[in-house]
Amino acid sequence: MGRMEFCQERADRKEEMVVAEIDVQTTERDDSYEFRVTVREASSESRHRVTVKKSDYEDLVGGKASPEELVRESFRFLLEREPKESILGSFDLLVINRYFPEYRARIVERL
Repeated sequence: MGRMEFCQERADRKEEMVVAEIDVQTTERDDSYEFRVTVREASSESRHRVTVKKSDYEDLVGGKASPEELVRESFRFLLEREPKESILGSFDLLVINRYFPEYRARIVERL
């Protein structure tokens, strides 16, 4: 795949993001949040369980956004880079940084 084709594929994926619906349901625990996330595109959907410690949430956004906004924007970030079917079914939010090292810096800019 040439560079031009790769760029077009990424652009196409970003356009697909516009039509993705991201539903986030939150459960608050003593020291963490748990989210049930459903991503719907056209006639298909994927479901995910995401956790984040309250201390990690504060470190990431410092009150700049709600936990739900953080998770929703994190899924937008992921969907710009991979199809919904490639996103792990269950993970801690900070795991994203392991796969995409730019995550921490980018997520703060996006919120």
